[in-house]
Amino acid sequence: MEACVVDDPESIRHILVERARAAARPAVEPDDAEKLEVLAFSLGTETYGVETFYIGEVCQLKNVIPLPCTPPFIAGVMNLRGRILAIVDLRIFFELPIKGLTELNKVIVLRGGGNELGLLADSIDGVHSVAVSDVQDGLPTLRGIREKFLKGVTKRMLALLDGGHLLADDGLKVNEEVKR
Repeated sequence: MEACVVDDPESIRHILVERARAAARPAVEPDDAEKLEVLAFSLGTETYGVETFYIGEVCQLKNVIPLPCTPPFIAGVMNLRGRILAIVDLRIFFELPIKGLTELNKVIVLRGGGNELGLLADSIDGVHSVAVSDVQDGLPTLRGIREKFLKGVTKRMLALLDGGHLLADDGLKVNEEVKR
């Protein structure tokens, strides 16, 4: 490859100006938007997601022991490698159609703020990257308890749950006290 030698001062100036303009342009990044990494899962015919920041693990539902004196949405507790984990059935919590529990159900273990909670899921759909700009505040049809724990809805109708809010809510915590 031959080197191109330019002796004309005006041509050199023009080349340098073009190089300066090209260097001054901001780099265009297609994925420049702020993203959320979300674990998507299904509950009946609806798809939900929780930020992976709050997820400790996903495991099979095994040997759930029902607890007396707990709200109906507490499916029970299970032993997870020596830790007792409360299992919340979001289908009952969100008043969705209920189907029976099977060994095929998954448990999404949320962790944060010193709390731990298991969420039942019919199936795990995978981890997705969601642009924050694609998240709408919610739907006007969502009211009550669903609205309280919903962070937003994406254009693809993925309802994003607020993992921090779920973990912090006292109504979802199982303790040794019995209300009379």
